[in-house]
Amino acid sequence: MMTGNGLFYPIVGIVSCVAFIYMSFGDLRVTYHREPELTFVTRNGTQFMVDGRPFYINGWNSFWLMDHSAEEDRRPRVRAMLEAGAKMGLTVCRAWAFNDGGYNALQVSPGQFDERVFKALDHVIAEARQHGVRLLLSIVNNLKAYGGKTQYVKWAWEEGIGLSSSNDSFFFDPTIRRYFKNYVKTLLTRKNTITGIEYRNDPSIFGWELMNEPRCVSDPSGDTLQEWIEEMSAFVKSIDKNHLLTVGLEGFYGPTNPKRSTMNPENWASILGTDFIRNSKVQHIDFASVHIYPDHWFQHQTFEEKVTFVSKWMLSHIEDGQHELSKPVFFTEYGFSNLNKDFQPSQRDRFYKSILDIIYKSAKRKRAGAGALVWQFFVEEMEEFNDDFGIVPWERPSTYRYFTDQSCRLARLRGIHRQNQILRELCLQTEN
Repeated sequence: MMTGNGLFYPIVGIVSCVAFIYMSFGDLRVTYHREPELTFVTRNGTQFMVDGRPFYINGWNSFWLMDHSAEEDRRPRVRAMLEAGAKMGLTVCRAWAFNDGGYNALQVSPGQFDERVFKALDHVIAEARQHGVRLLLSIVNNLKAYGGKTQYVKWAWEEGIGLSSSNDSFFFDPTIRRYFKNYVKTLLTRKNTITGIEYRNDPSIFGWELMNEPRCVSDPSGDTLQEWIEEMSAFVKSIDKNHLLTVGLEGFYGPTNPKRSTMNPENWASILGTDFIRNSKVQHIDFASVHIYPDHWFQHQTFEEKVTFVSKWMLSHIEDGQHELSKPVFFTEYGFSNLNKDFQPSQRDRFYKSILDIIYKSAKRKRAGAGALVWQFFVEEMEEFNDDFGIVPWERPSTYRYFTDQSCRLARLRGIHRQNQILRELCLQTEN
């Protein structure tokens, strides 16, 4: 008996210790299932909907999340950024779900994927889920950064099966279309190694963007890009009927649209092979996207003239969403450059405020202006990833307050009691 009792108590102690450690820390799968409950975002006419109520968005861009998640020493920045965004009441973050052929490539070559980088994207999605932030994920880049359509064309050309070395062959070459469809299918059917959920079944993904800022300058009529959008949007929806889909447009009016001469920033904007109305009307496109970069679009305008243009630009597209498209209009990028002559941070604040105010007024009237995502947010010690638009939002209190106030204004339209606890607490603080 003494021997039995002598063994019994140490065993109980060990089991209790193991149980305590497990309950305190658990594994990643347990930890990631303690996040706020999310349901799919849907669309009802010109409004995004969540749980049967309108959903208006205040959010941001951090394109770099997957790239940083692939590196152990940089991975903590992903959690820090998503946690900070959640504490600001931001509900959607836009990021890249692509990296083609370069450093930390997700797609190393056509149909060949780096599992280490795919697990990095798994981590980003799981972190977003844990913090109650939804992700708008872009599938390919029109620009050369992170591979983009240039890399797809290069792959086909190097294999001797490409029709042309022109970057725009991405849109019409059958081989390249096949490459892209394979990538889309692999991405959408990916089973997250952390959550166990296929991407197409994960409500923490807000939606998909076919391409970041598509342009097809070799066909200014727009027919080539239009055919590509029609084909690829139908293909995405054949695999994933849960998520919303957008093109990724900048918002320029095409050569046959009457608004090209009154609303486009300059004449060049109408001959890029895109058309905001025509492209966004495609059946399988759920919402329209628009970008706002007056610093890049104009060379000689004053600050006041740029602010005036931004107001006209936004109101024009909200009107289009309301009357022409009957779809939400989502301003998925907006930024103000610090390289402007005589730049002042107060100008950037005013630029932000003008955009946030227009979104709020549209939401209050239940119009098509569904939200906006600032370009772009970082955490500290990331200057090498900055461009002339990026900011660490909490470094300037007035800027931080603009974004948190917007989060609460939009939340109150929906009902604070329906928001997650972090947002409820934030908004209670702003009332005091």
